[in-house]
Amino acid sequence: MKYKDENKSGRQPEKSSRVVLIGIMFVVLCGFSFYLGGIFCSEKNKISVEQVSKPGDTREAEKTDSSAIQVKSVSFPECSVDLQDYTPCTDPKRWMKYGRHRLTFMERHCPPVFDRKECLIPPPDGYKEPIRWPKSRDECWYRNVPYDWINKQKSNQHWLRKEGEKFYFPGGGTMFPNGVSAYVDLMQNLIPGMKDGTVRTAIDTGCGVASWGGDLLDRGILTVSLAPRDNHEAQVQFALERGIPAILGIISTQRLPFPSNSFDMAHCSRCLIPWTEFGGIYLLEVHRILRPGGFWVLSGPPINYQNRWRGWNTTIDEQKSDYDKLEELLTSMCFKIYNKKDDIAVWQKSSDESCYKQLDAPDNYPTKCDDGTEPDSAWYTPLRPCVVVPNLNHKKLSLESVPKWPERLHEAPDRIVDVKGSHVSDFKRDESKWKNRIKHYRTLLSVLGSDKIRNVMDMNTRYGGFAASLIDDPLWVMNVVSSYAPNTLPVVYDRGLIGTYHDWCEAFSTYPRTYDLLHLDGLFTSESHRCEMKYVLLEMDRILRPNGYAFMRESSYFVDKIATIAKGLRWDCHVEDTEDVNNKEKILICQKKLWYSQQNS
Repeated sequence: MKYKDENKSGRQPEKSSRVVLIGIMFVVLCGFSFYLGGIFCSEKNKISVEQVSKPGDTREAEKTDSSAIQVKSVSFPECSVDLQDYTPCTDPKRWMKYGRHRLTFMERHCPPVFDRKECLIPPPDGYKEPIRWPKSRDECWYRNVPYDWINKQKSNQHWLRKEGEKFYFPGGGTMFPNGVSAYVDLMQNLIPGMKDGTVRTAIDTGCGVASWGGDLLDRGILTVSLAPRDNHEAQVQFALERGIPAILGIISTQRLPFPSNSFDMAHCSRCLIPWTEFGGIYLLEVHRILRPGGFWVLSGPPINYQNRWRGWNTTIDEQKSDYDKLEELLTSMCFKIYNKKDDIAVWQKSSDESCYKQLDAPDNYPTKCDDGTEPDSAWYTPLRPCVVVPNLNHKKLSLESVPKWPERLHEAPDRIVDVKGSHVSDFKRDESKWKNRIKHYRTLLSVLGSDKIRNVMDMNTRYGGFAASLIDDPLWVMNVVSSYAPNTLPVVYDRGLIGTYHDWCEAFSTYPRTYDLLHLDGLFTSESHRCEMKYVLLEMDRILRPNGYAFMRESSYFVDKIATIAKGLRWDCHVEDTEDVNNKEKILICQKKLWYSQQNS
């Protein structure tokens, strides 16, 4: 009744103004909350601010994309000098946390988010700009890879020798005392396909300092040299310092990060892998990644045991038993002896469908993998004691049917139809696109094609078009396919290129300062919802050599943020237009500066 009386007594305007005031306050609060939420949610770690423009561009305000992420400037401290060779996911300091069985502690074990390093890895004291290819194949600066242990332990086998300020690589090895070239000459006589372009891609397990892979480069064969992280030998670091493709890895309990049926040849020269143990599970992994018709080459125990057993601290009976087990296992996996001479034996993976059908026999070992086992699943995928049978429906999968090098580089592989949404016309468009892009990129980065760029990584390739367009340059490219992206890596290998699976939310399997050029095409656009940009850029800084380049083609939405974080990494950056002057995309080119830790002064 009071309310009604007040209304009747003429107090309605007071109520109306109160309602309007409350409405205005509500709108203001909502708008302010939306504003705060936008700032907070757009960037978890609150990094970014400055606009980066082309040199001499005075219209920065006019060119600023109103939708671009705005971040505050940031700087990163130097890491301690004991982290100069830090490999986050294969860190020897964390080995004791993991099991010793089958050397699982040497596999990838990345630190949790709270234990990630947010600092810049310093170079060793006295680090110099690396010696350029091809001279680097035979020598490198000692201060860049300052490991005396390997020099003392392996000097009698002619792996390397130290003279003054340099390491020299005479091309020796445990199984090739007369030099790697003589060793490969003998291998070529056993495998004629190494001479005519049939064999193009290879993997060297337990690579030493990668002299075998280095020698094959002159013979038109591109090799991935593989070795685990260790405390003393730094095999992969030596390989990359020399300009030879290499990656950290070990066959243990997980598949290697490569697709099935990819390599034309696999090699082990006294690599100390116990091939006959654990039911031959390591051989089964070699079988998975080797192309039908591909070759597995073994030198060292138990090959030529009749003449070598005395030097192996064993007996002739033990070595004979090991050889018999090896042959039995290889035969059961559809390998057949191809050729043998002196210390080298060569087996060939069968392309015969009838052999694989025999694996269905009851009580057969190893068995055929069931249909639920994805052949190309290779990112933290456990090894399984079964044979991955190649899909022989692809008529150009076997080594005998793949076009010879270099013709295979430009021919659309059969396996492109396995990639969702891909077809031959898509492949041709991609190839044409990259030819056009590389022509433009050369105008933006004058060192491309010079001896200053040797080790290159395409951080998120599709079909390897970037690498294919640079094939005549004195460089090699590690093609990376995201473990979350469509599986195009088999297409890369079928073209005669090399690469690996990887998840950029984690550190890459390499040492610091190992690449001259990192290229990415929309990586942050596609992965920013999963991976924090700051950590990806810190990882890029870790693996990039001082004075090396990051060439980033990205959405305009991300360019300014990347450039601001890059400034905190001590990179010099500038923005360029794409070849079609596309305002939706920009090219950010950054160069990493050479700096030395203040802790050494």
